Amino acid sequence: MPNEHGPDMQYLRQVLLEMLAIPCPTGFTDGIVRYVAEHLDTLGVPYELTRRGTIRATLAGRQNSPDRAIASHLDTVGAMVSEVKDNGRLKLAPVGCWSSRFAEGSRVSVFSESGCWRGSVLPLMASGHAFNTEVDSLPVSWDTVELRLDILSNSRAETEAQGIGVGDFVAFDPLPEFTDNGYISARHLDNKAGAAAMLTAIKYVVDSGRTLPMDCHPLFTITEETGSGAAGALPWDVSEFVGVDIAPVAPGQSSTEHAVTLCMQDSSGPYDYHLSRHLLHLCQREQIPVRRDLFRYYHSDAESAVRAGNDTRVALIAFGTDATHGYERTHRDSLEALTRLLISYVFSPPVFEQDDRDNAPLEHFQLQTDADMPLSSETPLPPLEQIFACSRDEN
Repeated sequence: MPNEHGPDMQYLRQVLLEMLAIPCPTGFTDGIVRYVAEHLDTLGVPYELTRRGTIRATLAGRQNSPDRAIASHLDTVGAMVSEVKDNGRLKLAPVGCWSSRFAEGSRVSVFSESGCWRGSVLPLMASGHAFNTEVDSLPVSWDTVELRLDILSNSRAETEAQGIGVGDFVAFDPLPEFTDNGYISARHLDNKAGAAAMLTAIKYVVDSGRTLPMDCHPLFTITEETGSGAAGALPWDVSEFVGVDIAPVAPGQSSTEHAVTLCMQDSSGPYDYHLSRHLLHLCQREQIPVRRDLFRYYHSDAESAVRAGNDTRVALIAFGTDATHGYERTHRDSLEALTRLLISYVFSPPVFEQDDRDNAPLEHFQLQTDADMPLSSETPLPPLEQIFACSRDEN
């Protein structure tokens, strides 16, 4: 599908800035769900909400079953108050899997039933003038940081009297900065940048006025950072599911901030061969910059859907980001490439014309190993065409 005008990157930028302003650690996502739902209302895209708040939208196509889905998560890492300490400060437990090293020095908001309170996350030894080099001896651990609230309190009773207690959510300030040369730095680009790219792709589809070849369900999930993600969120007849998430740019990774990444495998194992190659071929056809990569310590919405028992083909595409789950940085190039690939994908034909859940044709399972592919071993194997010929003769 030609991208003659390309996605509206100014729209993406504005949506991303607005989403970054909405605190939404896993479990505290009502605000971001309402924001995305209101954008879908504005675009005229129908959707439904699960009882917990996952958004299932529908872009109608010529074929309504089986259909496909794309997904991005709205929740972010954060923290929760695990103890009000004797000194009036707060002990924290992480929400999501991330290091306290990235929490130190952060300004935060604490959401209690009595209101929103501001504070800073500090190491237990926070004064260089008081502790000198002992500051450097503290291990990196959530047990060695505490939250200093901007209230007059020197005791547990004084803090609790303000209505602050165990189980209150803590959201970390995003500190966004968009530079003139295209770099975007902020906390929580994972996965608000992916969600902004999805909304931009949806806007492109609506503005184009063209009909998709098959129904596509954009999903916005709310529990990916804690593992469940898209589990239980898929319509029953989704045959293709593409997750949209963050790609770590780091030593040993091939991802870059200037291309879209096609993840071939993460902690759950390899992604679907046929769907992944379909996406790769779209990048080649549309001249979209792409990298292939494997993610070592990583889970996604796509993986959680399969783990929940959905018989669907899954793939994962991502925007390249430095310092994931820390103070993250990506580039406009990667977000544009991701959005272009999403647009090309939803306008592309299905990977297999007939891909019902039951009784899949045998022809679907002959494309990985070609009869002309050279094979070698110490003990020569018979040619593939001979094996298949013998099998047909026996039948």
